[in-house]
Amino acid sequence: MPAHPLAELFAGALDIMTEIDRRAEEGVDHGAAGDVQRLVDRYHPSGLDLVVAEVITETATAKTFRLRRADGADLPPFQAGQYVTLDATVGGTTTSRPFAISSSPASLEAYDLTVRRVPGGRVSNHLIDHLAVGDRVRTSGPLGSFHHNPLFHGEDLVFLAGGSGVAPAMSMIRDIVDHGLARRLHLVYGSRTADDVIFRETLDKLAADHPDRIRVDLVVQRPGADWQGPTGLLTGETITALTGPLVGRMVYVCGPQAMYPYALAELARLGHPRRRVRLEANGAPARPQTQAGWPAERDPEGEVQVTVQGGPSFSTPRGRPLLDALEEHGVRPEVGCRSGECSLCRVRVVSGEVFDAEEARLRLSDAWSGYTHSCVAYPVTDVEIAL
Repeated sequence: MPAHPLAELFAGALDIMTEIDRRAEEGVDHGAAGDVQRLVDRYHPSGLDLVVAEVITETATAKTFRLRRADGADLPPFQAGQYVTLDATVGGTTTSRPFAISSSPASLEAYDLTVRRVPGGRVSNHLIDHLAVGDRVRTSGPLGSFHHNPLFHGEDLVFLAGGSGVAPAMSMIRDIVDHGLARRLHLVYGSRTADDVIFRETLDKLAADHPDRIRVDLVVQRPGADWQGPTGLLTGETITALTGPLVGRMVYVCGPQAMYPYALAELARLGHPRRRVRLEANGAPARPQTQAGWPAERDPEGEVQVTVQGGPSFSTPRGRPLLDALEEHGVRPEVGCRSGECSLCRVRVVSGEVFDAEEARLRLSDAWSGYTHSCVAYPVTDVEIAL
Protein backbone atom coordinates (compact mmCIF):
# COMPACT_ATOMS: atom_id res chain seq x y z
CA MET A 1 0.00 0.00 0.00
CA PRO A 2 1.58 3.33 -1.03
CA ALA A 3 2.08 5.69 1.90
CA HIS A 4 -0.15 8.75 1.97
CA PRO A 5 1.85 11.96 2.57
CA LEU A 6 -0.11 12.56 5.77
CA ALA A 7 0.93 9.16 7.18
CA GLU A 8 4.32 10.52 8.21
CA LEU A 9 2.57 12.87 10.64
CA PHE A 10 1.18 10.00 12.74
CA ALA A 11 3.42 7.94 14.98
CA GLY A 12 3.47 4.29 13.96
CA ALA A 13 1.43 4.78 10.79
CA LEU A 14 4.14 3.50 8.45
CA ASP A 15 4.61 0.37 10.58
CA ILE A 16 0.89 -0.31 10.42
CA MET A 17 0.84 0.09 6.62
CA THR A 18 3.78 -2.30 6.31
CA GLU A 19 1.90 -4.83 8.41
CA ILE A 20 -1.21 -4.42 6.21
CA ASP A 21 0.89 -5.16 3.13
CA ARG A 22 2.39 -8.25 4.80
CA ARG A 23 -1.00 -9.62 5.75
CA ALA A 24 -2.34 -8.98 2.26
CA GLU A 25 0.41 -11.19 0.84
CA GLU A 26 -0.07 -13.99 3.36
CA GLY A 27 -3.77 -13.90 4.06
CA VAL A 28 -7.11 -14.29 2.34
CA ASP A 29 -9.46 -11.47 1.38
CA HIS A 30 -12.67 -12.05 3.35
CA GLY A 31 -14.71 -9.55 1.36
CA ALA A 32 -18.47 -9.50 1.72
CA ALA A 33 -20.03 -12.34 -0.25
CA GLY A 34 -22.95 -14.71 -0.06
CA ASP A 35 -24.85 -14.48 3.26
CA VAL A 36 -22.54 -11.69 4.46
CA GLN A 37 -23.30 -9.56 1.42
CA ARG A 38 -27.02 -10.16 1.77
CA LEU A 39 -26.84 -9.06 5.40
CA VAL A 40 -24.91 -5.91 4.47
CA ASP A 41 -27.42 -5.10 1.72
CA ARG A 42 -30.31 -5.56 4.12
CA TYR A 43 -29.06 -3.13 6.73
CA HIS A 44 -26.98 -0.74 4.60
CA PRO A 45 -28.40 -0.72 1.05
CA SER A 46 -26.91 1.54 -1.58
CA GLY A 47 -30.45 2.32 -2.67
CA LEU A 48 -34.06 1.19 -2.40
CA ASP A 49 -36.63 0.80 -5.17
CA LEU A 50 -39.98 1.53 -3.54
CA VAL A 51 -43.60 2.03 -4.53
CA VAL A 52 -46.03 4.64 -3.23
CA ALA A 53 -48.61 2.59 -1.33
CA GLU A 54 -50.63 5.49 0.10
CA VAL A 55 -50.83 9.27 -0.03
CA ILE A 56 -52.21 10.95 3.09
CA THR A 57 -53.27 14.59 2.97
CA GLU A 58 -52.18 16.07 6.29
CA THR A 59 -53.01 19.75 5.68
CA ALA A 60 -53.70 21.96 2.68
CA THR A 61 -49.93 22.21 2.14
CA ALA A 62 -48.58 18.87 3.41
CA LYS A 63 -48.83 15.22 2.44
CA THR A 64 -47.39 11.98 3.77
CA PHE A 65 -46.18 9.45 1.20
CA ARG A 66 -46.15 5.86 2.47
CA LEU A 67 -43.44 3.91 0.65
CA ARG A 68 -43.13 0.12 0.56
CA ARG A 69 -41.10 -2.51 -1.24
CA ALA A 70 -43.01 -3.90 -4.20
CA ASP A 71 -42.68 -7.44 -2.76
CA GLY A 72 -43.85 -6.40 0.70
CA ALA A 73 -40.57 -7.27 2.43
CA ASP A 74 -39.42 -5.30 5.43
CA LEU A 75 -37.33 -2.19 4.92
CA PRO A 76 -33.96 -1.59 6.63
CA PRO A 77 -34.19 -0.54 10.30
CA PHE A 78 -33.62 3.10 11.19
CA GLN A 79 -33.24 5.39 14.19
CA ALA A 80 -36.12 7.74 14.92
CA GLY A 81 -35.10 11.11 13.47
CA GLN A 82 -33.18 9.77 10.47
CA TYR A 83 -33.98 10.51 6.83
CA VAL A 84 -33.78 8.99 3.37
CA THR A 85 -32.93 10.82 0.17
CA LEU A 86 -35.51 10.57 -2.60
CA ASP A 87 -34.63 10.92 -6.29
CA ALA A 88 -36.84 13.07 -8.50
CA THR A 89 -36.65 14.36 -12.06
CA VAL A 90 -37.96 17.91 -12.32
CA GLY A 91 -37.75 19.98 -15.49
CA GLY A 92 -35.39 17.46 -17.08
CA THR A 93 -32.91 17.50 -14.17
CA THR A 94 -32.54 14.48 -11.91
CA THR A 95 -31.80 15.48 -8.34
CA SER A 96 -32.57 14.31 -4.81
CA ARG A 97 -33.74 15.68 -1.50
CA PRO A 98 -33.57 14.32 2.06
CA PHE A 99 -36.88 13.76 3.82
CA ALA A 100 -37.20 12.70 7.46
CA ILE A 101 -39.03 9.45 8.16
CA SER A 102 -42.10 10.27 10.21
CA SER A 103 -43.23 6.71 10.87
CA SER A 104 -42.15 4.54 13.81
CA PRO A 105 -38.93 2.47 13.81
CA ALA A 106 -41.10 -0.29 15.26
CA SER A 107 -42.84 -0.69 11.91
CA LEU A 108 -40.60 -1.56 8.96
CA GLU A 109 -43.18 -2.53 6.34
CA ALA A 110 -43.16 1.09 5.12
CA TYR A 111 -41.42 4.45 5.46
CA ASP A 112 -43.65 7.51 5.84
CA LEU A 113 -42.16 10.66 4.31
CA THR A 114 -44.03 13.85 5.22
CA VAL A 115 -43.52 16.66 2.70
CA ARG A 116 -44.70 20.26 2.95
CA ARG A 117 -45.15 22.72 0.10
CA VAL A 118 -42.76 25.67 0.39
CA PRO A 119 -42.30 28.73 -1.83
CA GLY A 120 -39.75 27.87 -4.50
CA GLY A 121 -39.48 24.27 -3.30
CA ARG A 122 -38.67 22.59 -6.59
CA VAL A 123 -38.75 18.97 -5.41
CA SER A 124 -41.20 19.20 -2.50
CA ASN A 125 -43.79 20.99 -4.63
CA HIS A 126 -43.26 18.53 -7.49
CA LEU A 127 -43.90 15.58 -5.17
CA ILE A 128 -47.04 17.11 -3.69
CA ASP A 129 -48.42 17.94 -7.14
CA HIS A 130 -47.48 14.77 -9.01
CA LEU A 131 -46.50 11.77 -6.84
CA ALA A 132 -49.38 9.30 -6.70
CA VAL A 133 -50.25 5.83 -5.45
CA GLY A 134 -48.54 3.20 -7.58
CA ASP A 135 -45.63 5.40 -8.62
CA ARG A 136 -42.17 3.93 -8.15
CA VAL A 137 -39.40 5.91 -6.51
CA ARG A 138 -35.73 5.43 -5.69
CA THR A 139 -34.44 6.30 -2.23
CA SER A 140 -31.29 5.82 -0.21
CA GLY A 141 -31.20 3.73 2.91
CA PRO A 142 -31.66 5.53 6.26
CA LEU A 143 -29.07 8.23 6.94
CA GLY A 144 -28.31 10.97 9.44
CA SER A 145 -27.13 11.60 12.98
CA PHE A 146 -30.20 13.54 14.19
CA HIS A 147 -31.47 10.91 16.61
CA HIS A 148 -31.42 10.14 20.30
CA ASN A 149 -28.08 9.05 21.72
CA PRO A 150 -28.74 7.30 25.06
CA LEU A 151 -25.15 7.86 26.24
CA PHE A 152 -25.26 11.65 25.98
CA HIS A 153 -28.81 12.94 25.48
CA GLY A 154 -30.48 11.76 28.66
CA GLU A 155 -34.10 10.72 29.00
CA ASP A 156 -35.78 14.14 29.40
CA LEU A 157 -35.98 15.80 25.98
CA VAL A 158 -37.36 18.98 24.43
CA PHE A 159 -38.06 19.23 20.69
CA LEU A 160 -38.58 22.63 19.04
CA ALA A 161 -40.22 22.08 15.65
CA GLY A 162 -41.43 24.35 12.88
CA GLY A 163 -43.41 23.39 9.77
CA SER A 164 -42.47 19.97 8.39
CA GLY A 165 -39.70 19.84 11.01
CA VAL A 166 -42.27 17.99 13.09
CA ALA A 167 -41.65 14.85 10.97
CA PRO A 168 -38.61 13.55 12.90
CA ALA A 169 -40.31 14.52 16.18
CA MET A 170 -43.30 12.41 15.15
CA SER A 171 -41.01 9.42 14.60
CA MET A 172 -39.33 9.96 17.99
CA ILE A 173 -42.70 10.16 19.74
CA ARG A 174 -43.94 7.02 18.02
CA ASP A 175 -40.68 5.28 18.95
CA ILE A 176 -41.19 6.12 22.64
CA VAL A 177 -44.79 4.90 22.60
CA ASP A 178 -44.35 1.80 20.44
CA HIS A 179 -41.28 0.54 22.30
CA GLY A 180 -42.54 1.49 25.76
CA LEU A 181 -39.50 3.64 26.45
CA ALA A 182 -39.17 5.48 29.77
CA ARG A 183 -37.93 8.51 27.83
CA ARG A 184 -39.91 11.78 28.04
CA LEU A 185 -40.30 14.16 25.11
CA HIS A 186 -41.88 17.61 25.19
CA LEU A 187 -42.70 18.86 21.69
CA VAL A 188 -43.11 22.62 21.21
CA TYR A 189 -44.38 22.99 17.65
CA GLY A 190 -44.64 26.37 15.96
CA SER A 191 -46.87 26.97 12.93
CA ARG A 192 -48.08 30.04 11.02
CA THR A 193 -51.76 29.19 11.49
CA ALA A 194 -53.73 26.46 13.23
CA ASP A 195 -54.56 24.99 9.82
CA ASP A 196 -50.83 24.46 9.15
CA VAL A 197 -50.34 22.06 12.08
CA ILE A 198 -49.29 18.67 10.71
CA PHE A 199 -50.37 15.51 12.65
CA ARG A 200 -52.55 17.61 14.99
CA GLU A 201 -55.11 14.93 15.86
CA THR A 202 -52.44 12.21 16.18
CA LEU A 203 -50.25 14.39 18.41
CA ASP A 204 -53.19 15.35 20.62
CA LYS A 205 -54.17 11.70 21.07
CA LEU A 206 -50.65 10.47 21.81
CA ALA A 207 -50.13 13.22 24.39
CA ALA A 208 -53.51 12.46 26.02
CA ASP A 209 -52.85 8.70 26.10
CA HIS A 210 -49.28 9.00 27.42
CA PRO A 211 -49.14 12.12 29.63
CA ASP A 212 -46.21 10.78 31.65
CA ARG A 213 -43.96 10.55 28.58
CA ILE A 214 -45.35 12.78 25.82
CA ARG A 215 -46.31 16.44 26.04
CA VAL A 216 -47.25 18.59 23.04
CA ASP A 217 -47.67 22.36 22.95
CA LEU A 218 -48.73 24.09 19.74
CA VAL A 219 -47.72 27.71 19.17
CA VAL A 220 -49.44 29.65 16.38
CA GLN A 221 -48.06 32.88 14.89
CA ARG A 222 -51.30 34.09 13.30
CA PRO A 223 -54.13 32.80 15.49
CA GLY A 224 -57.76 32.83 14.50
CA ALA A 225 -60.50 34.06 16.78
CA ASP A 226 -61.06 30.56 18.20
CA TRP A 227 -57.40 29.80 19.05
CA GLN A 228 -56.89 29.33 22.80
CA GLY A 229 -53.22 28.30 22.90
CA PRO A 230 -49.93 30.22 22.98
CA THR A 231 -49.16 32.55 20.09
CA GLY A 232 -46.24 34.25 18.36
CA LEU A 233 -42.71 33.00 17.76
CA LEU A 234 -40.81 30.45 19.83
CA THR A 235 -39.16 33.04 22.03
CA GLY A 236 -37.11 32.15 25.07
CA GLU A 237 -39.95 33.29 27.28
CA THR A 238 -42.46 31.09 25.43
CA ILE A 239 -40.14 28.09 25.57
CA THR A 240 -39.52 28.32 29.32
CA ALA A 241 -43.17 29.07 30.06
CA LEU A 242 -44.13 25.82 28.32
CA THR A 243 -41.23 23.48 29.13
CA GLY A 244 -39.99 24.80 32.45
CA PRO A 245 -36.23 24.88 33.18
CA LEU A 246 -34.02 23.42 30.44
CA VAL A 247 -31.09 22.63 32.74
CA GLY A 248 -29.62 19.23 31.88
CA ARG A 249 -32.09 18.59 29.05
CA MET A 250 -31.24 17.98 25.42
CA VAL A 251 -33.05 20.28 22.99
CA TYR A 252 -33.65 19.15 19.42
CA VAL A 253 -34.40 21.77 16.75
CA CYS A 254 -35.84 21.09 13.29
CA GLY A 255 -37.67 23.41 10.92
CA PRO A 256 -37.15 25.94 8.13
CA GLN A 257 -33.67 27.43 7.76
CA ALA A 258 -34.62 30.76 9.33
CA MET A 259 -35.58 28.95 12.51
CA TYR A 260 -32.04 27.77 13.32
CA PRO A 261 -30.20 31.03 14.04
CA TYR A 262 -33.31 32.38 15.81
CA ALA A 263 -33.74 29.31 18.03
CA LEU A 264 -30.02 29.16 18.84
CA ALA A 265 -30.01 32.84 19.83
CA GLU A 266 -33.08 32.40 22.06
CA LEU A 267 -31.63 29.30 23.74
CA ALA A 268 -28.30 31.08 24.27
CA ARG A 269 -30.18 34.00 25.83
CA LEU A 270 -31.69 31.50 28.26
CA GLY A 271 -28.19 30.33 29.14
CA HIS A 272 -28.70 26.90 27.60
CA PRO A 273 -25.29 25.53 26.48
CA ARG A 274 -24.77 24.86 22.78
CA ARG A 275 -23.55 21.34 23.52
CA ARG A 276 -27.08 20.55 24.74
CA VAL A 277 -28.69 21.51 21.42
CA ARG A 278 -29.02 19.19 18.41
CA LEU A 279 -29.85 20.70 15.01
CA GLU A 280 -31.07 18.75 12.01
CA ALA A 281 -29.13 19.61 8.85
CA ASN A 282 -31.58 21.36 6.56
CA GLY A 283 -30.22 22.46 3.21
CA ALA A 284 -27.73 24.90 1.78
CA PRO A 285 -27.92 28.62 2.62
CA ALA A 286 -29.94 30.59 0.07
CA ARG A 287 -27.74 33.69 0.53
CA PRO A 288 -24.16 32.54 1.12
CA GLN A 289 -22.90 36.10 0.60
CA THR A 290 -24.32 37.02 4.02
CA GLN A 291 -21.98 34.61 5.79
CA ALA A 292 -18.57 35.52 7.17
CA GLY A 293 -15.76 34.96 4.72
CA TRP A 294 -17.65 35.55 1.47
CA PRO A 295 -15.35 37.68 -0.73
CA ALA A 296 -17.08 41.07 -0.82
CA GLU A 297 -15.82 41.83 -4.32
CA ARG A 298 -17.53 38.72 -5.76
CA ASP A 299 -21.07 39.31 -7.00
CA PRO A 300 -23.14 36.18 -6.16
CA GLU A 301 -25.15 36.72 -9.35
CA GLY A 302 -21.99 36.82 -11.50
CA GLU A 303 -21.19 33.82 -13.68
CA VAL A 304 -18.10 31.61 -13.39
CA GLN A 305 -16.94 28.59 -15.40
CA VAL A 306 -16.99 25.10 -13.89
CA THR A 307 -14.98 22.36 -15.60
CA VAL A 308 -15.35 18.72 -14.57
CA GLN A 309 -12.36 16.52 -15.36
CA GLY A 310 -13.57 13.99 -17.90
CA GLY A 311 -16.94 15.72 -18.03
CA PRO A 312 -18.70 18.90 -19.10
CA SER A 313 -17.74 22.53 -18.75
CA PHE A 314 -20.45 25.08 -18.01
CA SER A 315 -21.17 28.46 -16.46
CA THR A 316 -23.11 29.01 -13.25
CA PRO A 317 -23.81 31.87 -10.81
CA ARG A 318 -21.41 32.13 -7.87
CA GLY A 319 -24.30 32.10 -5.41
CA ARG A 320 -25.58 28.71 -6.52
CA PRO A 321 -24.43 25.51 -4.75
CA LEU A 322 -21.94 23.60 -6.85
CA LEU A 323 -23.94 20.38 -6.46
CA ASP A 324 -27.08 21.95 -7.96
CA ALA A 325 -25.10 23.18 -10.96
CA LEU A 326 -23.47 19.77 -11.45
CA GLU A 327 -26.80 17.95 -11.41
CA GLU A 328 -28.31 20.38 -13.90
CA HIS A 329 -25.53 19.43 -16.33
CA GLY A 330 -25.92 15.68 -15.87
CA VAL A 331 -23.18 15.15 -13.27
CA ARG A 332 -24.44 13.38 -10.15
CA PRO A 333 -22.03 12.80 -7.28
CA GLU A 334 -23.21 10.51 -4.53
CA VAL A 335 -25.36 12.63 -2.22
CA GLY A 336 -27.14 12.47 1.12
CA CYS A 337 -28.03 15.38 3.38
CA ARG A 338 -27.36 18.25 0.92
CA SER A 339 -26.47 20.29 4.01
CA GLY A 340 -22.71 19.89 4.39
CA GLU A 341 -22.86 17.22 7.07
CA CYS A 342 -22.67 13.71 5.60
CA SER A 343 -19.73 14.36 3.17
CA LEU A 344 -21.05 11.96 0.51
CA CYS A 345 -20.94 14.65 -2.21
CA ARG A 346 -17.25 15.51 -1.69
CA VAL A 347 -15.36 16.61 -4.82
CA ARG A 348 -11.78 17.80 -5.22
CA VAL A 349 -11.06 21.33 -6.37
CA VAL A 350 -8.14 21.01 -8.81
CA SER A 351 -7.89 24.72 -9.53
CA GLY A 352 -9.78 27.88 -8.64
CA GLU A 353 -11.54 28.89 -5.44
CA VAL A 354 -14.81 27.92 -3.77
CA PHE A 355 -16.52 29.43 -0.75
CA ASP A 356 -17.40 26.81 1.90
CA ALA A 357 -20.55 27.74 3.79
CA GLU A 358 -20.65 27.65 7.57
CA GLU A 359 -22.71 24.46 7.34
CA ALA A 360 -19.81 22.50 5.80
CA ARG A 361 -18.39 19.84 8.13
CA LEU A 362 -15.00 19.67 6.45
CA ARG A 363 -12.16 17.48 7.65
CA LEU A 364 -8.93 19.08 8.82
CA SER A 365 -7.13 17.48 5.88
CA ASP A 366 -9.56 18.84 3.26
CA ALA A 367 -7.80 22.22 3.00
CA TRP A 368 -4.54 20.38 2.25
CA SER A 369 -6.05 17.91 -0.21
CA GLY A 370 -8.49 20.30 -1.90
CA TYR A 371 -11.75 18.52 -1.09
CA THR A 372 -15.03 20.31 -0.52
CA HIS A 373 -18.67 19.34 0.05
CA SER A 374 -20.29 20.33 -3.23
CA CYS A 375 -23.75 20.80 -1.68
CA VAL A 376 -22.58 23.82 0.36
CA ALA A 377 -19.66 24.96 -1.82
CA TYR A 378 -19.99 28.01 -4.07
CA PRO A 379 -17.53 28.61 -6.94
CA VAL A 380 -16.35 32.20 -6.54
CA THR A 381 -13.84 31.93 -9.42
CA ASP A 382 -13.54 29.68 -12.45
CA VAL A 383 -12.89 26.19 -11.07
CA GLU A 384 -11.82 22.76 -12.26
CA ILE A 385 -12.99 19.83 -10.17
CA ALA A 386 -12.42 16.07 -10.04
CA LEU A 387 -15.08 13.64 -8.86
